[in-house]
Amino acid sequence: MGSKAMEMKSYVADVAAGGSGNNKPCSNRDDEEMAFYGKQQQLKRNFGFLSIAGFVGSLLCTWEGLFTTFLYGLQNGGPAGLVYGFLFCWAGTLSVAASMGELASIMPLSGGQYHWVAILAPPRYAKFLSYSTGWVTVIGWQAAQASIAFLAASVIQGIIVLNNDTYIPTRWQGTLLLYAVLVFILFINTYLARWLPKIEGLVLCLHIVGFFAILIPLVYLAPHSSPRDVFATFVNGGGWSSDGVSFFIGLVTSVFSFIGADSACHMAEEIKNASTIIPWVMIYTILLNGILGLALLIALLFCMGNMDNALTSATGFPFIEIFAQGVGSTAGATIMTCIILVLLIAAATGIMATASRMLWSFSRDNGVPGSEYIRRVNQTTALPLYAILVSSMITLLLALINIGSTAAFNAIMSVTVAAFFSSYLIPISLILFKRLRKDPIKDNIRWGPWCMGPIFGPLVNAFALVYTVITLLFSFFPATVVVSPVTMNWSSVIFGGTVIFSILFYVFWGRHSYKWPIVAMPNQRKN
Repeated sequence: MGSKAMEMKSYVADVAAGGSGNNKPCSNRDDEEMAFYGKQQQLKRNFGFLSIAGFVGSLLCTWEGLFTTFLYGLQNGGPAGLVYGFLFCWAGTLSVAASMGELASIMPLSGGQYHWVAILAPPRYAKFLSYSTGWVTVIGWQAAQASIAFLAASVIQGIIVLNNDTYIPTRWQGTLLLYAVLVFILFINTYLARWLPKIEGLVLCLHIVGFFAILIPLVYLAPHSSPRDVFATFVNGGGWSSDGVSFFIGLVTSVFSFIGADSACHMAEEIKNASTIIPWVMIYTILLNGILGLALLIALLFCMGNMDNALTSATGFPFIEIFAQGVGSTAGATIMTCIILVLLIAAATGIMATASRMLWSFSRDNGVPGSEYIRRVNQTTALPLYAILVSSMITLLLALINIGSTAAFNAIMSVTVAAFFSSYLIPISLILFKRLRKDPIKDNIRWGPWCMGPIFGPLVNAFALVYTVITLLFSFFPATVVVSPVTMNWSSVIFGGTVIFSILFYVFWGRHSYKWPIVAMPNQRKN
């Protein structure tokens, strides 16, 4: 114990002096960082830089996700709104990732946001804020898992419509297809889990090759619009008071296509040299996905053809109609759409892994009902099997909403955005507050290898905070001014209900049982 303590002190001193802490072997360093925060290594560290980069890059699926949510931005914002909205969201996501990268470098644990809040918040409020952040993060990842599975199932129905004009898609069939997708990704996350790092490496290759497989035939074969049609055409399909309001509502397309960068944070306890690798992986994958997404977005807009035909496509997805018109072949459009489908299912695989790790981590701190079971790790596989199964059951139950109302289930996507950005809002606000206060005695933060410094750091944190607030606010807006039960955005009701439940759960049970992270910070108490 004495030698371990000395090694840890040496590591902290190296970081405090401006070093990276890289003078220690990765395995020792990872173990000691966990011990510093009162945690034991239970999962296997199978991911290196390339494998976790493949994991996060394919999970982000920016250009693939952009296609599937293309309709929302096309209705509100139009072609120009989509382009400028994408650039805004790209910059905003980079700032959020850089801010979270600092926090992950300080505390590389699977809980991510709620662990960071525990060491940054004032002691009086730390437990409640940490607990609340944990809940919204769990909600966000569970909603994301249901959303991506639903999108994959809907694309399958769109492919069937493209090839069979007589087929009329129904909600119950879509739900059954969602279940098929769920079973497949569950199989990969359990029986093939040890191969997941290698699988994600292959998926990253397909992610890049698939980009060219769609870009080249689309640009070569399809007729092209003028630059004015792409960069100067705004659409206010929702009937809002101004194009500006419509633009911000249409941001959901670009926002949703960048969601999931913090997945690396929740896989932290399975990554070697986590405090160094996680920040760089988030930045590099966002840069790569942003480049691919912007290129295909511009190509899709130049090759869109008749906008009305795209908006009213029987397939339910404008991009499928654009493919069919652009390449002039149903078979060609089907192959291109199948590439996107495969990558969506690959993203769903990564999202299930992340959602289950987040749920497992929160249950490890007694944050959810049934924590004594969910936090168990299988000794043979070193997998949180109970957390994986519970995550699957949540998606299975959420999918039943689609049978009753597609509009209600579509709100799950808005809940995903709201929950994610709520979980970003609190830790980024706290780290910015501590930076601006500049009190070295009260705010003795143990900076990790990734630190943006006293000048650049606050600027990035501030922009990330502005972007987070804007995105969170407009995630609750409906697509049109005049709403009906079908067009209403029910995410405020669903998200508000889950937050109220979490608060009541905390008051009556959580505040007694929640074992918020044990930390060795001078301004925080231990539990």
